[in-house]
Amino acid sequence: MLGAIIGDINGSIYEGHNHRWKAFELFTKKMHFTDDTVMTGAVAYSIFNNRGRDIVKDLRDYGASFPHRGYGGSFRAWLNSDKPKPYNSYGNGAAMRISSVAWFALDEEEVKELAWRVTSCTHDHPEGLKGAEVTAMCIFKALHTKDKEKIREYACAQYPEIATMNYMDLVKNYHFDVSCQGSVPQAIYCFLISKNFEDCLRTTVSIGGDTDTLCAISCAIAEAYYGIPKQYKKEVLKYFTDGDKRRILLPINAIYEKYGLKDYIKL
Repeated sequence: MLGAIIGDINGSIYEGHNHRWKAFELFTKKMHFTDDTVMTGAVAYSIFNNRGRDIVKDLRDYGASFPHRGYGGSFRAWLNSDKPKPYNSYGNGAAMRISSVAWFALDEEEVKELAWRVTSCTHDHPEGLKGAEVTAMCIFKALHTKDKEKIREYACAQYPEIATMNYMDLVKNYHFDVSCQGSVPQAIYCFLISKNFEDCLRTTVSIGGDTDTLCAISCAIAEAYYGIPKQYKKEVLKYFTDGDKRRILLPINAIYEKYGLKDYIKL
């Protein structure tokens, strides 16, 4: 969860201005949190308070509280609709907001159940549902097995193209793609070839594309597998007002505590 937020913030200034290299300054003043962070908080709130049963209301409440955070056109229309309905989306917004499901669920079946519940209200296209579920399952496996080869095996079974991806080819040729099928495999690959959390973040930024969302996905998995450097937990707080912390970070902290990590974020 916090990994997704750190990825979102550090990737925020490179969407549309891709930085095809691993060398860059982390946590700069120009960086900010986007809709990826807001919706990660919304799903965490909904999962923790009602197992996602009020997900439509919760997503819309958070969207209203943070109205100018870079929402896609179709999702923005859904937020503002009098009668919000799923809109057959396969956008990667399904995957960037899903991380709390993996921390909250007790087993893989619950991961799948909750992933479908919090995704199908908007992203009901099979690829949208798949992107959310596969991301959540990778995070869950990273949390509970700490076995990268098992994660790789699972991910390649879902997205066979991961097995033949090449880092330098992505750096040279990967382009902006907001679909789950065109960004979730790439984000997972960046985690799989990473050496630690920071390397995952830098690797993901360096391939370009929809950078903040790719980083939110890859770094959510990296957090579960590697953990997050303590200094990053401090750095990320400077992007949030006290009100932001209550709305976005408190429900995330509550899920960490349920998982057994008391005061994971020192608010």
